[in-house]
Amino acid sequence: MNDARTTSETTRFRTPAFAAGHHRRPSIAPIVRDTYAMVLAGGRGSRLAQLTDWRAKPAVPFGGKHRIVDFALSNCINSGVRRIGVATQYKAHSLIQHLQRGWNFLDAHSQEFLDVLPAQQRVREGWYDGTADALFQNLDILRMQGPRFVLVLAGDHVYKMDYGLMLGEHVERGAQLSIACAEVPVAAASAFGVMSVAADGRVTGFQEKPASPEPLPDDRTRALVSMGIYAFDAAFLYEALRADARRADSTHDFGRDVIPALIAAGARVCAHRFAASCVNMVDGQPYWRDVGTVDAYWEANMDLTRVQPELNMYDPEWPIRTLEEHLPPAKFVFESPDARGQTCEALVSSGCIVSGASIIRSLLFTNVIVERGSLIEDSIVLPDVRIGRRVRLRQVVVDKFCVLPDGFVAGYDRAADAARFHVTPAGTVLVTPEMLGQPLHDPA
Repeated sequence: MNDARTTSETTRFRTPAFAAGHHRRPSIAPIVRDTYAMVLAGGRGSRLAQLTDWRAKPAVPFGGKHRIVDFALSNCINSGVRRIGVATQYKAHSLIQHLQRGWNFLDAHSQEFLDVLPAQQRVREGWYDGTADALFQNLDILRMQGPRFVLVLAGDHVYKMDYGLMLGEHVERGAQLSIACAEVPVAAASAFGVMSVAADGRVTGFQEKPASPEPLPDDRTRALVSMGIYAFDAAFLYEALRADARRADSTHDFGRDVIPALIAAGARVCAHRFAASCVNMVDGQPYWRDVGTVDAYWEANMDLTRVQPELNMYDPEWPIRTLEEHLPPAKFVFESPDARGQTCEALVSSGCIVSGASIIRSLLFTNVIVERGSLIEDSIVLPDVRIGRRVRLRQVVVDKFCVLPDGFVAGYDRAADAARFHVTPAGTVLVTPEMLGQPLHDPA
């Protein structure tokens, strides 16, 4: 397959959509150096069902070898923001392990670091009560770093963004708080904070997860929603956090409490349109995914198997970093003519061994073994899975450490699948070790 069409597609696919920093003004460099980023990575993500029974949502594997949190962290590094705190909470062991092993390359002597900030009763007993409380309980750590600006980031979305461009706009506008926003269909907007914005970019209203989202004035089918990305003047943030902590009726959440209170008080809150800083545009639209359901997670991963995926993971100008494990190359073994397999539109990661099996439009994460005669279609197989002979999978997500026995079948009979596994409304089947009678964790 070396025809002109394939060569053209490959070239176009590998061409960076955005040359990192090339259209930045020099004045942005000192702004990002004077910024501290706080990544909120403590959420469970219950809509991901059993995928988050034993891990936080930001720690869920994505794209063959990454974790979801790698996107926010890579955006920080690529943007020049190299003072980072990661607030962890829910079942954080695998997340903390990933951060310690994969993100320990920053140079502390140059004031570059990634600090893991679990709930540790610095202010009072108990865990973080909300997104704003996670910052309030680490207020002394923030103040000791002395930043002029604080970037607050959700650690559970998939996107590529130059935070420096957002921070530069924040300073130019004289904003006290800037909120990154994106347009989504009105039907999906109830899952987010929905914003109203004046012609000059000032945010005039903010409703957290409203039942009836307000549509855009010029497009009644779409709404403007918060991406959970905030740029604050540091001193202004500290006062806002203290004021919220004093409120007995507050849930101490940015979307529910802090932002509406600031808007009501007349603070200068501005909207930052994501398209102005997106590093991954798709047909003129910025790429941003909340992979918060099993179906959304499956779809975002499946996109990567296409010849021209919407998410460009091959852009050398804006790499998505992760823990690089020392593993051998993927190996394909054809034992005999009758066991010959095929691999088409698939991602097969390091450490995998595929023996006479067929991998079609699927992702195999690291250290997956597939025995001969098996057929894996439209499926996601997470790390360290063992797949026996003559196994058939179609639209299945297989969690880490599963062992699928010879002849195992999933994705072909919805009723049979629903009796054993988790099946989504769109028909995606989620299989975990516990569902197979292979428990890895002792809940006691």
